[in-house]
Amino acid sequence: METRISGPSKEVTISYDRPTTLIGERINPSGKKKLTASLQAGSLDVARQEATSQVQAGADVLDVNVAALGVDEVALLPEAVKAVQAIVDVPLCVDSTNPAALEAALKVYKGKALVNSVKGEEESLNTVLPIIKKYGAAVVGLTMDEKGIPGDADRRVAIARKIVERAEKLGIARENVVIDCLARTLAAESQSGPAVLEAIRRVRTELGVNQTLGASNVSFYMPDRHLLTGVFLAMAMAAGVTCPILDVAASRPFVLAADLTLGRDNHALKFIRAFRQAQKPKA
Repeated sequence: METRISGPSKEVTISYDRPTTLIGERINPSGKKKLTASLQAGSLDVARQEATSQVQAGADVLDVNVAALGVDEVALLPEAVKAVQAIVDVPLCVDSTNPAALEAALKVYKGKALVNSVKGEEESLNTVLPIIKKYGAAVVGLTMDEKGIPGDADRRVAIARKIVERAEKLGIARENVVIDCLARTLAAESQSGPAVLEAIRRVRTELGVNQTLGASNVSFYMPDRHLLTGVFLAMAMAAGVTCPILDVAASRPFVLAADLTLGRDNHALKFIRAFRQAQKPKA
């Protein structure tokens, strides 16, 4: 199963048989005071800085979200898309819960976007999927519905199946649906890890689609977050996650190590190249 997305001049193919696709999470105001203040002031300077630094760190795709308090997403999200696409050529993951903002951004998008996201609830399916179809985008499907995020693997898989089937019924090819089984913090639910990993394994086996995951969610409110996120990320990749959303600079070493272990790095070229690059003195 290959999901192809593109930017102004670069295409990325997401597949379990290829090296893991890294979606940079830093252009998202959640928990980021500097970016939030910039967006609230109508400035995209910080977003541009983050775009450049994430691509330099190895991001294959950039998540773009402008949902800060007081921000008009319908007006600012398309401007953010244009600003980021003017300086980097990687594809974007256009991220909003506002369907009008998503459509405004897709109208100006150059290439084929990944849209984050549609949920398993009827209102979301009925409003977001037609937008995806209209603009020929790919979409992230969240395994949550009117009852919230399930605690068990069975319901997560059932919601994923519902999203895939509804998309296909509308004429959206299965390869253009990327499922997110939604990691939750282990600080609140110490048994949630096995349920998410089981759901990921089953989605891969039963539906065959590509999968993303907000990897750092698992370590919220925990000590040594870097270690916990990295270990969970490697396990999720082995289970079926092909394009995690993460802090690329912090988590890329774990991804490279996991890809090598899973046989996705022939002759260890990417792993060794990254190691040598890290040893070079910084200017």
